[in-house]
Amino acid sequence: MRSTTRTLLATGLVLGIAAGPAAPPALAAALSPAASARSAHAAPDTAPDPAPDPATRAALEAAIADLPTDDATAALVRVGGTDGTWRGGSGVHDLTTNRPADPAARFRAGSVTKVFTAAVALQLAAEGTLGLDRTAHSYLPELIPAAYRKVTVRQLLNHTHGIPAPDFPGDTVEEAYANRFRTYEPEDMVRSATAKKPEFAPGKKQHYLNIGYTIAGLLIERVTGDSYEHQVAARVLDPLGLRDTCFPGTSPRIEGPHNHGYQVMTLDDGTTGLRDVSVWRATDAWAAGDIISTTADLERFTQALFAGEVVRGPLLEEMFTLPQVADFTSGKRAAYSVGLSMKKLGGREVWGKTGGRWGYNAAIASTRNGSRTLVYSVNSTDAKGQDTNKVALDIMVAAFGEP
Repeated sequence: MRSTTRTLLATGLVLGIAAGPAAPPALAAALSPAASARSAHAAPDTAPDPAPDPATRAALEAAIADLPTDDATAALVRVGGTDGTWRGGSGVHDLTTNRPADPAARFRAGSVTKVFTAAVALQLAAEGTLGLDRTAHSYLPELIPAAYRKVTVRQLLNHTHGIPAPDFPGDTVEEAYANRFRTYEPEDMVRSATAKKPEFAPGKKQHYLNIGYTIAGLLIERVTGDSYEHQVAARVLDPLGLRDTCFPGTSPRIEGPHNHGYQVMTLDDGTTGLRDVSVWRATDAWAAGDIISTTADLERFTQALFAGEVVRGPLLEEMFTLPQVADFTSGKRAAYSVGLSMKKLGGREVWGKTGGRWGYNAAIASTRNGSRTLVYSVNSTDAKGQDTNKVALDIMVAAFGEP
C-alpha cells in the first residue's frame, strides 16, 4: 500500500522510562523567572471518590510542581483504579505566551502505539487471521528475506526476532531536526533492516527495537487488506470512544489543542538552548510509535485493556508473559512481553508502556488487577535521551512506589 493511500486513510481517522538528563545551564535563559511564575502548579480537578491516600496525593502533587524546569515544561497526570482517582497538571502551554498547560491537550504518545498494534494483532490471532507461530516471511515473502525466514509473528511482537534497526540519516538531535520533515516508507525501513545480518537467532535473546512493530503493521495490512490505521480505529478507537486519539499520517502537526514540546540542542547561533519541536513528521515510527492521544483516552484504553475488553480470552495472557531469554544489550532478564513491559514498583508488578517522541514523553501503566492505573504526558526537554527524566520517574514512583 503506497504512502499516499495510507496518509489519506490516517488523516480521515482524525517500563524503563526513557527521557533526558538535566539541560545545560544555557537552558535557564529559556525558562525565565516569568515563565516559572506563571506556570500552572499541580491542581487536581474534582475527582470521584475514593481518592488515593494522602501520602500518594502529596507525592503526585510534588512530582509535577513548579514546572517548567530544566527537565520539562509541562506535565499531565491521571491516576485511576479501585485504589483511588487523581487528576493533575502543571507547567505551561508554551514558552512564548507562558499560558497554563491545557489539561485536555493532545500529545505524541510514542511507543505507547505498540500496545495498540499488539492488541490488534492479538485480536486477529484470536480470529485465526494471523498466526502467532507462523513466520513473517510466510505473509510477506517479497519483503522478508531468507536470512529472516524463521522469525515468527510472536517474536516480532515480543522483540525476540533478532532483526536490527534500519538506518536513518544522522546521529545527533540536530541532524534529526534537520530531517524532521522527511517521509519514511515502512517497506523501505524493513528492507534497510533486513539487509543486515541478524543480531541473534530468533527467540534466543530480546532487543527492544521499533522494527518488529513496523513489520507487524505491514502484517496487519496484508492479512486484512486494509490500512493499519483503519484497523486500529475500527477495532480499538471507535469501540472505546477514543475520539481524541488519531494517527497523523504524513502530517507533521498535532491537530487540536496541545502543549508545545521543546528539545534542548545546539541552536543556529552555536549556543545551547530549547527549540520548539512540536511540528515534526513521525513516519519513521508508524505502527511502532506515531499515535497522538490524550491522558483521558489513554486511561480509558488502559483500563479496558487490563479488564479484558480489548483482547479477550487466553490471548490476553500474551501481554503478561515475558519470554525466558536475556536482554541483548544488558544480559538481564527480558522485560518486554507482547506490547507491554513489566517492572516491580512498590513491591508489586506494574505492567505498561512508555513512549518518547521529540518534545514528548508518555506512559500507561497498571497493576495486573487494575487496582491502580497511571497515564502521564511529560513535555520533556530531552524526550529521547538515554537517562531517566526526573519528572516522569517521580510520577511513576509517586503512583506505585520505589523500584
